[in-house]
Amino acid sequence: MGRFFFFSFLSLLWVPLIFPTVMALPLYTNSRWIVDGEGKRVKLACVNWVSHLEVVVAEGLSKQPVHAISERIKSMGFNCVRLTWPLFLATNDSLASLTVRQSFQNLGLSESIAGIKANNPSIVDLSLIQAVQAVVSSLGTNNVMVILDNHISKPAWCCSASDRNGFFGDEYFNPDLWVKGLTRMARIFNGAANVVGMSLRNELRGARQNINDWYRYMQKGAEAVHSANSDVLVILSGLNYDKDLSFIRDQPVDITFTGKLVYEMHWYGFTDGKAWESGNPNQVCGRVVNNMMRLSGFLLEQGRPLFVSEFGIDLRGTNVNDNRYFNCFMAVAAEHDLDWALWTLVGSYYLREGVIGSSEYYGVLDSNWRDIRNPSFLKRISTLQSPFQGPGLEETNRHKVIFHPLTGLCVLRKSLLEPLRLGPCTDSEAWSYTSQKTLKLLGTRYCLQAEGLDDPAALGIICTVPGSKWEVISDSQMHLSTKVGNGTTVCLDVDSSNNVVTTTCKCISRDNMCDPESQWFKLVNSTRSSKAKEIF
Repeated sequence: MGRFFFFSFLSLLWVPLIFPTVMALPLYTNSRWIVDGEGKRVKLACVNWVSHLEVVVAEGLSKQPVHAISERIKSMGFNCVRLTWPLFLATNDSLASLTVRQSFQNLGLSESIAGIKANNPSIVDLSLIQAVQAVVSSLGTNNVMVILDNHISKPAWCCSASDRNGFFGDEYFNPDLWVKGLTRMARIFNGAANVVGMSLRNELRGARQNINDWYRYMQKGAEAVHSANSDVLVILSGLNYDKDLSFIRDQPVDITFTGKLVYEMHWYGFTDGKAWESGNPNQVCGRVVNNMMRLSGFLLEQGRPLFVSEFGIDLRGTNVNDNRYFNCFMAVAAEHDLDWALWTLVGSYYLREGVIGSSEYYGVLDSNWRDIRNPSFLKRISTLQSPFQGPGLEETNRHKVIFHPLTGLCVLRKSLLEPLRLGPCTDSEAWSYTSQKTLKLLGTRYCLQAEGLDDPAALGIICTVPGSKWEVISDSQMHLSTKVGNGTTVCLDVDSSNNVVTTTCKCISRDNMCDPESQWFKLVNSTRSSKAKEIF
């Protein structure tokens, strides 16, 4: 495993740390919400930036200047980066003192060295820990918050059950060393205004995992981080690859500090194998969401913050399993107004699992780190980058918006005479879903009505006639269904021009070849007025 000792970083830290004072105050928690120092909600809309592989340098610096990448992150609507790092960076003297150039040379990556010299000449001869600081500082200059994520111990691709990095006591996961490493990193970034959180460990896993050791060491790590840097949020992951926090339900974490604790979970399409592709999407979505709420989502109901620190899809758009999963994810993320971090920013890797320059098809940037891999995807998730509700966002009374997960848009009206259509949720009117199961525009007499099969949805003022009562049906709880005058059951749908229409309900049976995506709608609580301004 190599020689370790706990040295002072002071001799390495000659790079001036420039952290702008324009950032928000330190973040806190208020019930299930993350808030700033004034008590206003700050929604984490993050992207993961990988820095834990063998090179131990943030990916992409051989392709673009660090300030260009930071600016691009901000321009894409992300307010936060989950920056991954390996434990040995903070505990192994020989690793931490390597320069960026030496790290690449040791791995035979001469082309990457040339790229970093061209794009980031001020970084190439920094030590590895200084290079992390340079990235954090650049993000701060662009008002991008940072969550430092201890992703693994020994630098490498993560994760497997047999990589000896998975749980306390594994070969590369000494608990005492881990606490010391967390403490070092917390101290280094104490005073860095844009470092708002530290995630203690990514994806605990493997044969050793057990609840008793989880409480023993995660509580110890949380106390150590808070003692070293009381400004940061302390973020705890669960068991079984960040999927299971169910044990918290009956045994809360016992720590001495308050207002700083957040829990994290991961959710991908492949979390459930090929279920999305092989099963009926309505049934799979209903079953998977129920299981997610049982394992981790219940924390929101208990008034505890929950951060989805990893999710993502193959952005080439050809993976059926991913595409079906993501429609369901979008609905859940909107309904619960989740804080999140997308996997990943990375367009390509210096070296991943022995392959030089491999592309990352889950990455929002292309392999050149300049172009966006899938612009329509970014447009789709933009709705989730702003909060629907939370402390300090009581711009209007609580109401519903009718959210369409497939597009990331909401149901709008231009006038009483024009068809209802999809548009930006920031422009959405306020709806109410009444006890009579009508969808009414707040402040008016108008309600949503279906006039017939394959007809445009309309607004009417007589809300007791057929076609005015909307039931939420199917296992996914995302079909809005009504009976029109001739007794035909129809569901709300969207045509190719984004007009809202009513058509025959899709995929209500067990047909796994059917895809109901255009008919999925979610009634989402909101206190946001139209054209709400950016919070952070």
